[in-house]
Amino acid sequence: MSSSSNATTRVVRLPATLNNLANLAAMLEKVERSGRAPDAGQYRQLVERVSAELLRQAAEPALPELLEAFPSAAELYENANYQAAGLCLSPLDRSVQTEQATRQMLQSLMRR
Repeated sequence: MSSSSNATTRVVRLPATLNNLANLAAMLEKVERSGRAPDAGQYRQLVERVSAELLRQAAEPALPELLEAFPSAAELYENANYQAAGLCLSPLDRSVQTEQATRQMLQSLMRR
């Protein structure tokens, strides 16, 4: 007998070259969704490792599929590439809201 759950499982087929990144992204996702505050040093180290691996795998054709499966890693990727690509992975509404909020904050700071 299986228990019912609202969670869905998604199978993503990735090349072996992305295994390390997928494992790190899964760890980050688990930490982000745990509801408990992680140890700051360990969290920073995990984020640095995921970020370094994202940079190393930036040209991998299957990277967008991995980022779709792991929102926390996608957010890191987006932040690292913001200057060149903006919020390229975020839904348009959220991207526009973020851009507007940033513009308003910068204008407020400039008035001070």
